[in-house]
Amino acid sequence: MITNDIVLLGLLAATLAAIFWAASGPTPFLKRFFTWVPALLLCYFIPAIYNTAGLIDGHATKLYNPVARDVLLPAALVLLTLSIDLKGIMKLGPKLLLVFAAGTLGVMLGAPVAFLALKLIHPETVSGDTWAGMSALAGSWIGGGANMVAMREVWQVDATTFGQFAVVDVAVASLWMAVLLFLAGRSAEIDARRGVDTRALDEMKARMAAFEQANARIPGLTDLMVIVGVAFGGVGIAHAVAVPLAGWFGSTFEWAKRFSLDSPFVWVVVLSTTIGLLLSFTRARRLESAGASKLGSVMLYFLIACIGMQMDLLALADKPWLFLLGLIWMATHVLVLWLAAKLLRVPLFYFAIGSQGNIGAAASAPVVAAAFHPTLAPVGVLLGTVGYATGTYLAYVVGLMLKALAGA
Repeated sequence: MITNDIVLLGLLAATLAAIFWAASGPTPFLKRFFTWVPALLLCYFIPAIYNTAGLIDGHATKLYNPVARDVLLPAALVLLTLSIDLKGIMKLGPKLLLVFAAGTLGVMLGAPVAFLALKLIHPETVSGDTWAGMSALAGSWIGGGANMVAMREVWQVDATTFGQFAVVDVAVASLWMAVLLFLAGRSAEIDARRGVDTRALDEMKARMAAFEQANARIPGLTDLMVIVGVAFGGVGIAHAVAVPLAGWFGSTFEWAKRFSLDSPFVWVVVLSTTIGLLLSFTRARRLESAGASKLGSVMLYFLIACIGMQMDLLALADKPWLFLLGLIWMATHVLVLWLAAKLLRVPLFYFAIGSQGNIGAAASAPVVAAAFHPTLAPVGVLLGTVGYATGTYLAYVVGLMLKALAGA
């Protein structure tokens, strides 16, 4: 019914405003409701309901691509990494990276486990080019959307199959993210019950909170204009460099396509994150006290709503067993990650961000990190962008394994 992108933008903005107003707990019922239902989940699913009901066509609009994906995402990355305390993150120690690596291993192992399980339970589900669609999903769950699209091109995944796995991606990943957000609100008591050492994490939160408090100020018009200028200036630089750089890699190195280094979008993500990191070593970091990360979060939630509006809740009707495949896959990832977290005796935050840094990448990892504490969002950004660098290669390896299992 709604085909005008400006009208759709207004609808999404009003929807997000209504969700966050309700999440602020103006009534006792809403306060209890949002104790159990994360606002972020509604930011996904309400736009998905609009799309499923036919109110909008999430795939026909240009709001996601190029506006949200190519502009708002890199702008959010610049602003969210602007205030990063890189030295403080390094003090968190190697355990964080080990847990993150375990999460990646869990995704890679989960693919053949889920494939073989469905081959026994419902062989028709894993027939045909399902293995190739799973490779694309591995690209998303290790890296992000760019890696998923890269795998689609590498294995020439059928458009229908790719669309079905895109639904599995959003549905299963959103369900797991809801669980992580629920656990985030209870992290203190869970860590205390497990008796884990949270001193390094607590010190980092205190240090970043002290920095914010010492430099906090009411932002003026100049502050806001500078924040917007830095964000979109960074986006402009990233796009200006990404296109020729991707072209050069694609024409110079035969292996560049396997690593998605011929994709301008990959370079946009890498460059915008790098710009934010470089600025964090300069006086530009003080923009955080004027609300840089808050504005970055606004952009992030618009991106989330735009992702949600592409989801068709009924698209699994043709292959409903794919949802079970996705759940088995995710369960394997969680099991491997849980074993690593238990062995290393790390705080719940490490477990959550080790998972979401893979599954959600740079789009939602900072949201989950911020659910534990607002100052931890940059940690999510950093781990989320690591997946972009490794996602295509590792998903390609997963594809080779699945192809061998399928006998293709």
